[in-house]
Amino acid sequence: MLKEENLKKIIKILKTFPKKWDGKKVILEMRDNGGKHWRQTEWPGWYFEFLCEKYLKEVMEFNKIKYGKVFFDGFLEVPFDFKAHTINKKTSKVPTNGTREVAKAIEEYGCVIDIIALGEGTYDDINQTFKKWHDKLKGEISPYEKKRILRKVPSRRRKINFNIKEIIFIKVDKGFFDKCGIFQKGFRNADGSKRNPKVMIDMKILKDEDVIAKITF
Repeated sequence: MLKEENLKKIIKILKTFPKKWDGKKVILEMRDNGGKHWRQTEWPGWYFEFLCEKYLKEVMEFNKIKYGKVFFDGFLEVPFDFKAHTINKKTSKVPTNGTREVAKAIEEYGCVIDIIALGEGTYDDINQTFKKWHDKLKGEISPYEKKRILRKVPSRRRKINFNIKEIIFIKVDKGFFDKCGIFQKGFRNADGSKRNPKVMIDMKILKDEDVIAKITF
């Protein structure tokens, strides 16, 4: 389990994070500073990971713990994952890491800690101005986007900004793991291969003992 002194170090650093994220600005920030995931549609989660790697580099290691092909984002006594969740959308569920990998991490380290940034997002206009800007910046259409166009499926409206309201630390141990849901079970990738099912955390079922720390802004 994570020592209290290390938990306090992480909390102190996370309190200094920028709270208001402008989509265009943070995508350019990631692109210009070595962030590998600036092309991703769901940029808030990738930006939160980018910030954690930037601000916590003196405290923890990154992409150290690996089971199969799956890495955990951070490591300090126990594995960590960093996620962002938009609280003003319909779903309360947050997909995290693979079920097999989380189970192995719990077996080896006792728990995994998910640090989740909870925030309010605003969305692109009806003309998809933000999406067009992002697509132009990327310079090419992703394979996923090409398949969507061929299927004639409407494009989801992109988030254009994200404002953090809370950051919570969830301890995923054996007891909590057993009550988590599963995301992508039975799903397949575009090439027909099976997707790795992921642990799904439902924010509505969280209890006080599941949240080991909370930062409110």
